[in-house]
This record gives sequence, structure tokens and C-alpha cells, in this order.
Amino acid sequence: MYAVISTEDIQLPVGSVVRLLGTWQDYCQLKDSRGNSNLPRIKFCNGEILLMNPLPKHGREAHLLARIVESLLEYQNRNYEAFTPITMELPEEGGIEPDYCFYIDHWQSVVGQDRIDWRNSPPPDLVIEVDVTSYTAVADYLPYKVPEVWLFRKTGLQIYELVRDSYQQQDFSRYFPNLELSMLVEQVLQTALVQGMGVAIQQFRQTFSLINLNVINSEET
Repeated sequence: MYAVISTEDIQLPVGSVVRLLGTWQDYCQLKDSRGNSNLPRIKFCNGEILLMNPLPKHGREAHLLARIVESLLEYQNRNYEAFTPITMELPEEGGIEPDYCFYIDHWQSVVGQDRIDWRNSPPPDLVIEVDVTSYTAVADYLPYKVPEVWLFRKTGLQIYELVRDSYQQQDFSRYFPNLELSMLVEQVLQTALVQGMGVAIQQFRQTFSLINLNVINSEET
């Protein structure tokens, strides 16, 4: 299959990435040409437009990471808002479509909203990106000042924290500071590849239920 890119139609082979020089107006026209679809993914940054048609594993891994985050927040008894798909845009400056974004500390700022003003509203507290095709760079999120970005690549989970004006890789998440997330995510992923996502998440939740029960029992004694 050949790539077809125009303001009327976009067709990309699965797993492909296309880079084009273009303006904000070009980006908006290509984005609108998708109609009601959110594929291919489109990004605008520094005068460049990137288009990507994700592989099936992209969606599987993104969903798995989001389910892990949701489970951990539930165990913490923390409320949150989560969005996917979603387009983050700063007119004339940038546009990006994260796999998932979570409002954790600032969930009340977006609860019940159908639209988000990215210039005036708080950014998501956590963004998740699966990068199978070298489409994503953590610096893409600098204009939005997202506090924490998770990139999942072939080498595993990478956690980045916004420190002043740059992202720095961290060993732990600010939202789950006591967990070795890279190892945990790898274990859940390997289970999912063999037994399916449902079983993997179920076993993960059961493991944390036992951990919490043991903590409670130790505190009581």
C-alpha cells in the first residue's frame, strides 16, 4: 500500500510514519480531513507535521498502561479524569494526540467538560505515550508543561518529570513513588502476551489486594 496524503484523503500503511514540512493551517486541514476518525495520528511541532498509522500492539500496550494507572489510583483511593483519544493544541504553536492523559491532582478542573482550553486550563498531570515507530519525543510536551510523561518503548517504560524547562528521566513516578514501575509494567505485559490482557490486569489487581491486606495486618499487630 502506498501513502496518500491530501486535504481530501489520508491513507497510510499500518506502522508507517510520514514527516512533512507545513504550517499550522496545513496541519488543521489534514486533521480535519480525517472526518470522524482519529487515524492516522497527526502532530504539529516546529513547522513539521508528522503522521502515524499505529500498529495493533500500539493500542494494546497503551490500554494496558492506562489500566495499570487506573488500578493504582483506585488502590490509592484517588479520584481522576482520563481522556483518550484527545487532541492537545496551542494555536500556531503545536498540536499533539497522546495515547492517554490523566488528570490526578487537577481532576476537578476538567470534570464534566466537553472541551479543554489548553492555554488557560491546567495541563494533564500524566501523559502516556507508546512509541513503536519513533513518532514521539518527550520534548513535544514542553509547550504544554505536562508534569510527568511516560514513554513506553522497546526498551521498556521511561518516566520523565518536568524540571523547570526540560524533562529529566526518573526512576520513580511522582504519583506512585514507592513502586518500581518499569519492572511492574514488564511483568504485566509478559502475562498479557501469554494469557491475555484481562487475566494480566486481574492478576495485577489481586497482587495489590494481597499487598494492601498484608500491610493492614502488620499495622494492626
